[in-house]
Amino acid sequence: MTSTDPHRTTEDPGPWGSPQLERSREPGGGYAAARLRLLDQETRPGPPRRTALARLTDDWLAALHAAADPPRGTALVAVGGYGRGELSPRSDLDLLLLHDGTADPAAIAALADRLWYPVWDLGLTLDHSVRTPAEARRTAADDLKAHLGLLDARPLAGDLGLVAALRTAVLADWRNQAPRRLPALRELCEERAERHGELPHLLEPDLKEARGGLRDTTALRAVAASWLADAPRDGLAEARRTLLDVRDALHLTTGRATDRLALQEQDQVARALGLLDADTLLRHVYEAARTIAYASDVTWREVHRVLRARSARPRLRSLLGSRASRPQPERTPLAEGVVEMDGEAVLARTARPERDPVLPLRAAAAAAQAGLPLSRHAVRHLATTARPLPVPWPADAREQLVTLLGAGEPTRAVWEALEAEGLITRLIPDWERVRCRPQRNPVHTWTVDRHLVETAVRASSLTRRVGRPDLLLVAALLHDIGKGWPGDHSVAGETIARDVAVRVGFDQADAAVLATLVRHHLLLVETATRRDLDDPATVESVARVVGTAATLELLHALTEADALATGPAAWSTWRASLVADLVKRVAAALAGDAPPAAEPAAPGAEEERLAMEALRTGGPVLGLHAETAPDDGGPEPVGVELLIALPDQPGVLPAAAGVLALHRLTVRSADLRAIDLPTELGATGSVLVLNWRVAAEYGSLPQPARLRADLVRALDGSLDVAARLAARDAAYPRRRGVQAPPPRVTVAPAGSAARATVLEVRAQDAPGLLFRIGRALEDAGVRVRSAHVSTLGANAVDTVYVTGPGGAPLPGAEAAEVARGVERALS
Repeated sequence: MTSTDPHRTTEDPGPWGSPQLERSREPGGGYAAARLRLLDQETRPGPPRRTALARLTDDWLAALHAAADPPRGTALVAVGGYGRGELSPRSDLDLLLLHDGTADPAAIAALADRLWYPVWDLGLTLDHSVRTPAEARRTAADDLKAHLGLLDARPLAGDLGLVAALRTAVLADWRNQAPRRLPALRELCEERAERHGELPHLLEPDLKEARGGLRDTTALRAVAASWLADAPRDGLAEARRTLLDVRDALHLTTGRATDRLALQEQDQVARALGLLDADTLLRHVYEAARTIAYASDVTWREVHRVLRARSARPRLRSLLGSRASRPQPERTPLAEGVVEMDGEAVLARTARPERDPVLPLRAAAAAAQAGLPLSRHAVRHLATTARPLPVPWPADAREQLVTLLGAGEPTRAVWEALEAEGLITRLIPDWERVRCRPQRNPVHTWTVDRHLVETAVRASSLTRRVGRPDLLLVAALLHDIGKGWPGDHSVAGETIARDVAVRVGFDQADAAVLATLVRHHLLLVETATRRDLDDPATVESVARVVGTAATLELLHALTEADALATGPAAWSTWRASLVADLVKRVAAALAGDAPPAAEPAAPGAEEERLAMEALRTGGPVLGLHAETAPDDGGPEPVGVELLIALPDQPGVLPAAAGVLALHRLTVRSADLRAIDLPTELGATGSVLVLNWRVAAEYGSLPQPARLRADLVRALDGSLDVAARLAARDAAYPRRRGVQAPPPRVTVAPAGSAARATVLEVRAQDAPGLLFRIGRALEDAGVRVRSAHVSTLGANAVDTVYVTGPGGAPLPGAEAAEVARGVERALS
């Protein structure tokens, strides 16, 4: 609280000498000795000691007030932290001398002297003011911090009715002014967090001012007092108590009124609290701060929602009339079982967590990709009702994890929401050892677990540089997972990464790549900065470790993401250039062993049967095979294998892909190949066979008859697929969501395939993506000979084999122009 009042100053220590001797004989003169005895009682730490210290101080100040012969209509009031009854050993005393304005100003000034000087004489820090109720309310109206302090006003002595009236008026003012005050309070909290950082991740955190600290709990109390919203209660009181206990120990250890938990004091503070060591202390602090930070995020979102609804209600009444019923919030589908409502991702009414073990990951991935927070109520419901995932995970669960990790910046908040309810350690048990684990290396900005998430966030922007973005993102999440175990974290992490990879459903080959990336995630930067790159042995040693060009490109991207997520001192233009030079040399050494790009395998018996039927009928033939997973309540569809065979003709790929997009079928993978079959007349007929693995966006399986009819119409031109897709996009405009890296289309080296030009397409997966690729190739006048399509999380990695009209590979310049055309179409 601030004031220009002559009786309010926090710097004047008071006169010393004979007046001090006189005041020492005033009632309450034994306060200093009693206070010292109380703080020396090691058997009463925590809330009992804070309460006892507040009560002792109350009695002393009340005695001072009584001995001062106060005029009628005055009261001594505790505000702020002291008003809440929470006094740490070195806490300020926040006091208000309240008077009704009827007493002589000289008498009020004399009373203030009799109250403030004994406090200063004991060396206590005092924050004080002298005001009438009207002055206090005016000050609160102009000063948000003063208003917050008055919300906790508590009478110590004097006219209790005067204090009660002020409290009632201040609370009423707060509630009436909430639409204006709460946004200002939120802005204040955000500015403070910007200045002091995030308490859950700082090596020397400020227990009070940092995000997730004690100031945030005070803000949450103020929000609750407004009656607009309330913070999640689970664990919040305990988290606040933990931070207060640590601050008490810090005050007693240092003998100073400090809130910063400096490195040199952490071991002593840990011993004072009976904890094993400084790392254990920090983990306790981080756990508490995360609870508070998450509660703050949830509460401020609710405040925003309520205020937005209030501001919209008068406009709705004027439009619809005073008797209009309250409109229901709009629910927009995001994924199977997940919808957007009121700016959050929530569960759909038809969601069945008890029968859908993938739903927690699907909800998280959908929220992150849409750039939305995941509703706390949804997360809690999932945590209590969702079935555990089988081990190994089904393919859909692995895809949803990769999609979540690849969402970029929104991944953080969604991951924190899952962690708050214990879902992360349920999905990945090894996460428990790195959760809230501090890193003593000053280069590191974050705790181990937050660093891993930050690395995944950084890696999401590098996914266009690698052929397996799923392996890059998972390696980013796991590269330091061994720091929870003794010894070399890279060695321990290799074993853990292999186990986690198998758990989440990667095959043995992919698990081996992930283990290699984790084991050697420091190899490139350490070699580039410490070894002679002109020495062939240096390059050969790295080439032996990585083994393949694909692993090398993954390791290069992981190295950059890891360094960027570590801190500003870990990556520089110089380091980046050295690593790039090393990678270029190793890639050249590996180039001689690079195998040609593999074309799709030969058709199977079912594909040949459909191809013969298509050749006989002259039209498309479809085959559908639904994959199911056993469940206590009956089989549940988890995906569909769709086979399409039809005589070779222009426009097949965009037509088929467009029809699937119109039916809201998401393509997980696809193979396209042209096969030549003998006709009844002895000639050879060319048939295109497309093998799709698809999933329904919102659970409904496709109808083969409708798919075939729409495909026929798309091929003969009576169904304008592009217009239909554009109309649907216009009806449901895309939300802001994730800012994905731009698409990248490259031409593979000429030796990759002897009979075709190979285009590699890496882009963000989206409805109609394959349709746009196919149409761009058709516009370029090239023939698609075969294709292999993969969807890895939110990333599409497609390899397309194309030829010119005569069936020969494209010349270099023409191939580059086709690649640029596809890239423009996807942008």
